[in-house]
Amino acid sequence: MNGKTRDFGITTGTAATAAAVASILHLKGEKDIKKVIVDAPYDKLEIDIKSVEKLSKTKARSIVVKRPYNDPDITVNIDIIATVQLNKFPGITIKGGKGVGTVTKPGLQVPPGEPAINPTPKKMIKRNIKKYLSPGEGATVTISVPEGEKIAKKTMNPRLGIKGGISILGTTGIARPMSTEAYKASLACQIDIASSKGWEELVFVPGNIGENLAKKHFKNIEEDRIIQMGNFPGHMLKIASEKHLKRIILLGHAGKIIKIGAGIFNTKNTIADGRREIITAHAALNSAPTSLILKIFKKRTVEEMIRELDNEGLTQAVFNSIASSILEKCKERYSMDFDVLIFDLKGRILNTNFKTRQNHTFQ
Repeated sequence: MNGKTRDFGITTGTAATAAAVASILHLKGEKDIKKVIVDAPYDKLEIDIKSVEKLSKTKARSIVVKRPYNDPDITVNIDIIATVQLNKFPGITIKGGKGVGTVTKPGLQVPPGEPAINPTPKKMIKRNIKKYLSPGEGATVTISVPEGEKIAKKTMNPRLGIKGGISILGTTGIARPMSTEAYKASLACQIDIASSKGWEELVFVPGNIGENLAKKHFKNIEEDRIIQMGNFPGHMLKIASEKHLKRIILLGHAGKIIKIGAGIFNTKNTIADGRREIITAHAALNSAPTSLILKIFKKRTVEEMIRELDNEGLTQAVFNSIASSILEKCKERYSMDFDVLIFDLKGRILNTNFKTRQNHTFQ
């Protein structure tokens, strides 16, 4: 990569494009290829090539390593391979090989049955190799990622119905350091899948704990109806509102979900905490004695705070009050109907002022 982007990484789409360019250049007679120039959407990028191998007169394979940069990206240091087969007929076909996932659910940018290679990387690959093709000549480009299937288990792909590997992604060609945008985009894909089914009512949970609680509470709920928000309830609710969903059920462990009641719509601990302040304030609003308020404020975990409320018989009142605040804050921002179910780690529902029962028929 050139000096201009040394503080950034490249996307899997850029790596795949660079490998494809190296392969076709080798087929066209270039030797000892160490670097190639890729025409990305907003810049020209110089990419290092790990290896190039000619498999036949019309087929070559190249490898690009997705180099590390200032970001905890699980796809760094992996090999991304492009095999290019020249054809005697026009047109460029892009296929997914080993380690590239296959889309199985509607609602994503790529239709079901197709390899998980997003539109921008496809366009990049086609644009960058087309200029090297002779008149009437075409190419088949197969992208593979040897470690893709293993790495995919650590991504959102299994949840999004992308099976067998990672996705080839990228909108700019550059992977920006310490950015949450790609993760937020992958979370939002869950809403796309649910919306494609015509559903107007979804269950939003913070993460895996919330998802398991939702599955236990709603016996017949469809898995795709449960949407993980991560630390970004504000972002996810905004997307849901833009897609004109009618009703959102916020469900999860108290440790995450109560933050929304204080207007905290990014729940990452380094951004905002406030859990003990929220529980303490609502305990005071519900006439808790000063001794209990002081006990709660000194506790480190929400579960410990709940035990103190249990001892005084105030758990239901306090969490009904918190649930009402969550509803109020959500309705201030988003024109949807809401319900709130707050749980402890044992699976007990802490509030009673919710409408959605276990046998609820979802719309």
